[in-house]
Amino acid sequence: MSTPFIRIAPNAAKRAASLLRTVQYTHPPSCPCHSNPGYHQNQHPSSLLSHLKDTRRYVTPAGAEQKEYAFEMAASSIRFGPGVTKEVGMDFKNLGAKRVCVVTDRTVDKLDAMKQVREGLTREGIEFRVFSNVKVEPKDHSIKEAIEWVKPYGPDAFLAVGGGSVMDTAKLMNLYYCYPDADFLDFVNAPLGKGRPIDKPLKPLIAVPTTAGTGSETTGTAIFDLVSKRAKTGVAHRNLKPTLGICDPINTRTMPAAVKASSGLDVLCHSLESYTAIPYYERTPRPTNPINRPAYQGANPISDVFSFHALKSTIKYLPRAIRDPDDFEAQSEMLLAATLAGVGFGNAGVHLCHGMSYPISGQNPGYRHNGYEIDHDLIPHGVSVAVSAPAVFRFTAPSNPERHLAAAEAFGVDISNVKHESAGEVLADAITKFLADLGDQPKGIKDLGFSNGDIEALVEGTLPQHRVIKLAPGLETELEAEKDQLRRLFEDAMSH
Repeated sequence: MSTPFIRIAPNAAKRAASLLRTVQYTHPPSCPCHSNPGYHQNQHPSSLLSHLKDTRRYVTPAGAEQKEYAFEMAASSIRFGPGVTKEVGMDFKNLGAKRVCVVTDRTVDKLDAMKQVREGLTREGIEFRVFSNVKVEPKDHSIKEAIEWVKPYGPDAFLAVGGGSVMDTAKLMNLYYCYPDADFLDFVNAPLGKGRPIDKPLKPLIAVPTTAGTGSETTGTAIFDLVSKRAKTGVAHRNLKPTLGICDPINTRTMPAAVKASSGLDVLCHSLESYTAIPYYERTPRPTNPINRPAYQGANPISDVFSFHALKSTIKYLPRAIRDPDDFEAQSEMLLAATLAGVGFGNAGVHLCHGMSYPISGQNPGYRHNGYEIDHDLIPHGVSVAVSAPAVFRFTAPSNPERHLAAAEAFGVDISNVKHESAGEVLADAITKFLADLGDQPKGIKDLGFSNGDIEALVEGTLPQHRVIKLAPGLETELEAEKDQLRRLFEDAMSH
């Protein structure tokens, strides 16, 4: 028998080599998440090996919580290429699936992606039913409706076709179908829910993204509005991630320009936040069992590669993708950037832009974004995240100015003569200019209808987002000090 081997297409080989070179040669240098001593008291290690040898990092003072000492990488298998949607029927046949629950929304249900799915499943003789009532930016009651819908059908696999809302809804349908006796809040992130770990494999889930933004096809995260708390929350665990993400750039060509912009801004913030999150070894507490190690762990040398590459791609290709729907290269590169950023933030986590965005969306005072075909008020997720970005990175920069300057350089800023103390202003200005050049973006949360009188409620809605805001460098741990910092952040985010 001949020795098996993997054949990599030339373009794929170049892309893989480029990603590997990022670790070695791009700014910051190797072991990039440890590039600034502001993250810790020890000198910056010149390599990951020297970091691991520096055992002082793992010595915990008596009585203190033990800090993390390891990181994990988890991501769905990914298939990328124009036209791969048609293979989905064969995938389910290969999995041995007999009965598939297809999850989508009413808009996507009419598009070619769903046509390809129906034809592919039918061709392979696989029974399926379609749930097409997913809501954009889903709320807990729409998630519960979807869960109740699927229970009597009894599928042995799930297929999500759509944007982040669809993929997240499908993940939760799969979760609660496999845990029929669980209370809805059992798995929801603490402190809004009980944060119960998912301690068994779920049914196979294949995700086919039709937007280039959330990266949900790679992650174990599902987000929704918890209406009673007027805040977004969700479930996050590695066992929630899809079995396979099928990334077909043909499926994103139908996105309206406003959806492309909002989705792309989500990629931008996924990249920036995961790249600037606290390093994994500064996170507490260290889990007593690996199953309790959170999906969002802090920046690490592997997630950095994906996040920084996605950042540079988004800066380069998002303006082109918005301007020209026929620019297939830009559309394809944005879908790839979304997936790469998903691998990055799905393991490192996000922080303040996302933590602040959840109450911004949940407490919408009546804003409806232009370009969305909807009949209700909506602050798209990417808009709610990006609107605070200049204020956030102005705040986080002192903890790691080198990393923030590297991000500014990715935007095209000449940083050769920029002092470290100016890193926050320089990056904030670069983000502000990027948002302005995209056009039709709110210039602060005041443009969404918020005023200074709303700040206390926004702060209270941000505080429960422990999963993300605790990854923000520079954020105080004492409650009143933390509240004061968040107040000033929201004040700064009113306009930029």
